[in-house]
Amino acid sequence: ATSRVTAPGPPSAGLMDPRTGVEFVAIEPGSFVMGSPIREAGRNTDETPHRVTMTRRFFVGRYEVTQTQWEMVMGQNPSHFKDCSHCPVENVDFYQVAAFITKLNAQSTSMRYRLPTEAEWECLCRAGTRTPFTTGERITADQANVDGRFPYAGAAVAASSDKTRPVGSFAPNPWGLYDVHGNVWEWTNDWYGPYDPRVDMDPKGPDAGTVRVIRGGSWHFDANSARCALRYTHAPQDKGFSLGFRLVAEPIRRAR
Repeated sequence: ATSRVTAPGPPSAGLMDPRTGVEFVAIEPGSFVMGSPIREAGRNTDETPHRVTMTRRFFVGRYEVTQTQWEMVMGQNPSHFKDCSHCPVENVDFYQVAAFITKLNAQSTSMRYRLPTEAEWECLCRAGTRTPFTTGERITADQANVDGRFPYAGAAVAASSDKTRPVGSFAPNPWGLYDVHGNVWEWTNDWYGPYDPRVDMDPKGPDAGTVRVIRGGSWHFDANSARCALRYTHAPQDKGFSLGFRLVAEPIRRAR
């Protein structure tokens, strides 16, 4: 068994949705520690550290879904920051995202698209790291689109961008994924609930709930909110100018 989840090196391991051009990176099976250590600055009590194993390869969007990609599928753009076609789509609730995914799946014969589970999201965010951010112990407004007026753990104060930025404006994490910290919060598919340490393989959230987990922080929130382990929530009908999403793709297995 591997001690950490590892992503493949060759770019040939990636995929692209032929209709929208959404790029995907392959994440290989393996294990990682989900949650935060007790002494991590800013941690919350619901970030209980526990080992998680991902048993199947999955593909995750290299970038957050953009306004252009959304409009190609849905025919309109709900975003607050409409003057930026390569910025992430935002102002979309969980049900609107589900409708987008349903339409995308209807035209795909080889891939099934969905939102990541909370465990998958933290796995892809961490990219094998154990620090609060994939950038290390701190993150700055030069490394992610977070509100620089409220830095983390003594980092330098900076101005707020006051808006989303085009996807890929900052350096990627070690697995080549962009904006896992900041820009927009990202919906996951999981209802919020306490971690169940008994379920350590491909865990999913509770069967029911009142709020869904969102991850990653945004341009409108402080740097602490962008920590890999931080859990935030919204009711599925909520939307806002700092809430978007990233896709996961799974190859469709055909009967033989």
